[in-house]
Amino acid sequence: MQERHSELINVSQMYKADAAAVTAGVSGTTLMENAGQAIFDAIVARWTPRPLLVLCGPGNNGGDGFVVARLLKAAGWNVDLALLGEASRLTGDAAHHAKLWTGEVLAFDPVVIEDKALIVDALFGAGLSRPLDGRAAMMVRAVNRAVGQGSSKVIAVDVPSGISGDSGAVLGDLCLTAELTVSFFRPKVGHLLLPGRDAAGELVVADIGIPDAVLDSLKIACHRNDPAIWRDSFPRRSSSSHKYTAGHALVLGGSEMTGAARLGARAALRIGAGLVSIAAASTALQIYALSSASVITLACDSVDELENLLRDPRKNAVLIGPGYGTNELLRELVLAILRRDRATVLDADALSIFGADPQSLFNALGSNVVLTPHDGEFRHLFPDMTGDRLSRARSAAARSGAIVVLKGSDTVISEPGGRAVINDNAPPYLATAGSGDVLAGLILGLLAQGMPPFDAAAAAVWMHGELGRSLGAGLISEDLPERLPQVLSSLLKSFS
Repeated sequence: MQERHSELINVSQMYKADAAAVTAGVSGTTLMENAGQAIFDAIVARWTPRPLLVLCGPGNNGGDGFVVARLLKAAGWNVDLALLGEASRLTGDAAHHAKLWTGEVLAFDPVVIEDKALIVDALFGAGLSRPLDGRAAMMVRAVNRAVGQGSSKVIAVDVPSGISGDSGAVLGDLCLTAELTVSFFRPKVGHLLLPGRDAAGELVVADIGIPDAVLDSLKIACHRNDPAIWRDSFPRRSSSSHKYTAGHALVLGGSEMTGAARLGARAALRIGAGLVSIAAASTALQIYALSSASVITLACDSVDELENLLRDPRKNAVLIGPGYGTNELLRELVLAILRRDRATVLDADALSIFGADPQSLFNALGSNVVLTPHDGEFRHLFPDMTGDRLSRARSAAARSGAIVVLKGSDTVISEPGGRAVINDNAPPYLATAGSGDVLAGLILGLLAQGMPPFDAAAAAVWMHGELGRSLGAGLISEDLPERLPQVLSSLLKSFS
């Protein structure tokens, strides 16, 4: 089984890793040979011989293409190769490996695509920084037509052409969509951020001889969300544990959309919080009281009553926002919670209520607060921030001083110092009403048990994704907390 690396690198860091490997004594020609071998291995592991075309670009990505073409031809495959540009203009390692190719170099014309079951995209890789144009764009459009007709499949070298390796964005409006992408050393950020993740298809990251020691010089600050990152801080029960050692989570519930707070409370209980209370307006208290025998219900009709509840230091983590409704009382309740310096999750309405004056929220935030905006809520709080999701989440965390969970199929979690993780295990089935309320409750429950906020957010997002994967099509939000014992047991078993 392929080793799963958590470190994510950008294009600049990959160039530095290549250079460091050469400095350490691994030649560039060897790295390129190893890359071609890795692509070859991935292809022959998945397909039997069939007509195959290698599209080579004018740089090192094209050099990788020459290697894989040579290896496949030697293995008896029917291989054609087309080059963007002239072979005489290739330089360095790419020129070296081009000279080892004994077959014909075809003109870069879409006619070469005809009857090719597999097409290796060795055009540009991760380093492309501008939209495809000219003959490259013409060829990519022709390949896309063949893929759309079901006559061809694409194997991308490093990153599908037209996709940014740094952001996963389509550069312009044109890119290839691969069945398989073979990359090297460590995944790129663009492999996990959408739409790059979808364009890459199955991702294989191969060892091509770059020493792991070079990671120390790259100052990695972004990782794929993985239990290895937060396993040491994940709460575990011992024989001396009791409900008070597992924390007391407090959920502020609204008086109309009561389901949201109930989902959050249920998730906090299931993830291991020792006690969970819902504080709500007296008029709605009976609804909450009847919904779960495990949840404590408390009346809270004013800021004064909330502050009285928070005088109990055992109530050590608070969630506010889901289904609460946007009114001035909510704004005052949020600020009252933040004055108490509790570990806090601000979600949904607790974010939207500050849309007209986000700085008043930022001024009150501390490093023990987790903000969980989806894209719409994010735009209200950070209307001037543009760019890819990783950049926006980092900038938002730096500005607010809080942990930011920018929710989506490619959720990004960032802390003010720039450390970030990108989540990639969430299935589309999680796009259902109440799913975000469950996520907020998972973060709350882990905070109540003393998990550091960044780790709690990352762990909750990962577990949320695993719950969705475990349940599959047809899930509804109520299903998610009830599947937690199974997913949690499996996770804890993997730690032992």
